[in-house]
Amino acid sequence: MTQPTETLQLRSTVKSSGELELALARVPLPELGAGDVLVRMEATPINPSDLGLMLSRADMTQAKAADGVITAPIPEKAMTAMAARMDVPMAIGNEGAGTVIAAGADAQELLGKTVAVLGGAMWTQYRVVPGKAALVLGADATAADGASCFVNPLTALSMVEVMRREGHTALVHTAAASNLGQMLNKICLADGVELVNVVRSPDQVKLLKDIGAKHVVDSSAPSFMADLIAAATQTGATLCFDAIGGGKLGGQILTAMEAAAVARMTTFSTYGSTTFKQLYIYGGLDVGPTELTRNFGFSWAVSGWLLTPFLQKIGPEETNKLRQRVVSELKTTFASHYTAVISLADALKPDVLAGYAKRATGSKYLINPSLDA
Repeated sequence: MTQPTETLQLRSTVKSSGELELALARVPLPELGAGDVLVRMEATPINPSDLGLMLSRADMTQAKAADGVITAPIPEKAMTAMAARMDVPMAIGNEGAGTVIAAGADAQELLGKTVAVLGGAMWTQYRVVPGKAALVLGADATAADGASCFVNPLTALSMVEVMRREGHTALVHTAAASNLGQMLNKICLADGVELVNVVRSPDQVKLLKDIGAKHVVDSSAPSFMADLIAAATQTGATLCFDAIGGGKLGGQILTAMEAAAVARMTTFSTYGSTTFKQLYIYGGLDVGPTELTRNFGFSWAVSGWLLTPFLQKIGPEETNKLRQRVVSELKTTFASHYTAVISLADALKPDVLAGYAKRATGSKYLINPSLDA
C-alpha cells in the first residue's frame, strides 16, 4: 500500500468562549526517523483517563451535534483549570495497538508486526512512534488483545508493587468489578496477596466470586460497613486504591481499617491505633467532594496516585519486568473485555457517546480506527 501522509484523528478543544468541541480532523503525519515506526491503529480503548481529557468537565447533558461535531457548555467554575489548553485542539487516546506498516532504517525488524503502543493521540488511523516504545505482541495475539495492555495491566501490577515497597501486606480496591479490578484480583490470587474488592451491586459480587475472589463487599448492601470491617480484619489490609474519588467511600474504608487495627490493640489510646493507613485516590468516577469523617485515628494519609510517576520512580528496568509479565499473560490475567467495538466516527454519535461517557463498571468500549478507512 502507499504510505499515508495524513491521518484522521479525534480531537477535543476547549474554546475560550466556554464551549467544548469534539471533532475529527485530517492532520499530517510526521516523517519517519531512523528508529521510528508507522502503526496502523486497529484497536484503542476508551479509558476513564481518556474521557477526562476528552470531555473536560463539560455538561454533556446539554451537548449538541451537527455535521459530525459535538459541542457542549463548560461550567464557568471549571474554566479556570483549562487555561493551558484554551483553543488548542488536543488529540485523545492513551494507548492502543495495530500493525507496523512502515519503519525507519533502524526499526525494520518491526515491519509487519502487531504491536501495542503508548503515548497519547491513539484515537487516530495512523500513529508514528519510536520503535523502542512499541511492544511486540505474541504471534497468536490480535490488536484487540493488546489494545489495553498498558494502562490497566501496569496500574494493577503497580498497585501490588506499591503495597510491597511501602510495607503493607494486603490492600483494598474500589470499582473492583472493572477490567482493571478483575486483573488485580487475578494478580493477587496468583501472587498470594490478600485483596478486599469493593463493588456496587450483587451482580458485581457474583462476577468476582466466579473468578475466584475471596473477599468481596457490596457498598449498596445494608451490611456494608460490617462486611468491610470484617474483610479488613481478616486480611489486615492497610492500603487502599480508590477509583471513585468523591463521596464517603474512601473515609469508610479508612474507618474499617482503623476498626480492624483497634480490635487488635491490648491497651486503649485516645488517639486511636498506631497502625498506618494509606488511601490513594487514582480515579474520579465520582467528581464530587471527597468526604472524610475523622474517626480513624491519627495515623493515616490520603493522597493522589498516578501510574506514570510511579513507573518513572522505579525506573526502566523494573518497568520492563512489569511489561514482560503483561505480554506473557496477555490472554489470561490481563485479558480485557469490551461492550462494543466502534469507529472514530461512531465515537461522535450522541447515542454512542452517551453510552461510553457513563464510565459504568463492566461497560468498556473499543475504538477500531481502521473502520474509518
